This record gives sequence, structure tokens and C-alpha cells, in this order.
Amino acid sequence: MEKFNKVLSTAIPFDRTNVDTDQIVPKQFLKLVQRTGFGKFLFYDWRFDQGGQRKPDFVLNDPKYSNSHILLAGENFGCGSSREHAAWALKDYGLDVIIAPSFADIFYNNCFKNGILPISIPRIIIDELIQARSTIEVDLEHQTIKYDAKTIPFTIDAGRKKTLLEGLDDIAVTLKYEDEIISYEKSHAL
Repeated sequence: MEKFNKVLSTAIPFDRTNVDTDQIVPKQFLKLVQRTGFGKFLFYDWRFDQGGQRKPDFVLNDPKYSNSHILLAGENFGCGSSREHAAWALKDYGLDVIIAPSFADIFYNNCFKNGILPISIPRIIIDELIQARSTIEVDLEHQTIKYDAKTIPFTIDAGRKKTLLEGLDDIAVTLKYEDEIISYEKSHAL
């Protein structure tokens, strides 16, 4: 994973509640075995019509959000099945931060495992962010969201923060203890 520190971006106002992982990446696209390539299928049934043409009224199809790295969402984002493909699709699309009032637990955990920062803040602040006229800065080190001359703090578990700042996935965290693991295995060899 890449190290995460700050994201400065316009934000996509995706004001929907109870968005489940089946909507984030529909089941028919789960044939890939690697983590990349899923971005083109993100919200596919909402982004495209049955002929595969972009729906002009869907927010991700608006050119002003084509380089956005922040998604503003409604309550219970990422509910439904436990598919990690949903986080893969969001990351592959270019999203680094998802801000919502609440997240489904498994999806929330999958975000961290894939280098995405999920931030849970009150709905009233999400509404302000949707109306913001400036770009939004998310600073993980200082745990702040800045917009329109305002600074909003957010909370995050210290361990999760450290893994994002250092760009560590589960395997990289384990490998930090490689010498101790080898020593243990040698001392317990038959």
C-alpha cells in the first residue's frame, strides 16, 4: 500500500443511504482475481444504462468530479455482503477517502486494509461538505478535515492511523515481526 497523509480534492456528493456492496460493485464483475481493474465497474448499474452508455444524471459521470479522491456518502455506507471487491473498486476508481455518518463494520475494516480512509462524522457536517465551495483537505496525521476556512476534527483508532500513514497492509505488519517469528520457530522446532 502507498503511504497516506493528506488528500486535497473536490468531493463527490454521493448523498445516498444504505449503499450496499452489491451496488458498489455488482456480482457479475467479481471474476477478476487481482485487486485492480474494478474501478470501471464501480456503481455500474447506476452509472450505465443497459446498453453500457453513461447515464448523464449520475454524479460520477459529471466531468467536474473526474479527478475527485473524496466521496461524501449517507448513512450505513458499505452494508450488505462482506465482499472486499467493493473497497477494491473504490480504490481502483481513485477514491482515497470516504466520509459518511456511518459504515457497515466489515466494509469499514476492508477500507483500511486497502488504503482507503473511512471517516465517520455527523450528518450535519456531511451536508456542509456537500455545500462547500472550495476543495476539501483531509489530513490524517492531524486528523482534520478543512473546507471553507473551517477545520473539523475526526477520530481514528491509533493502530489504523499508523498503518495508513506507513502504508502497511496486514502482510507488511506481520513482516515487521519477521525476526521474532523466525526466532520463535527455531526455538520450537522439532
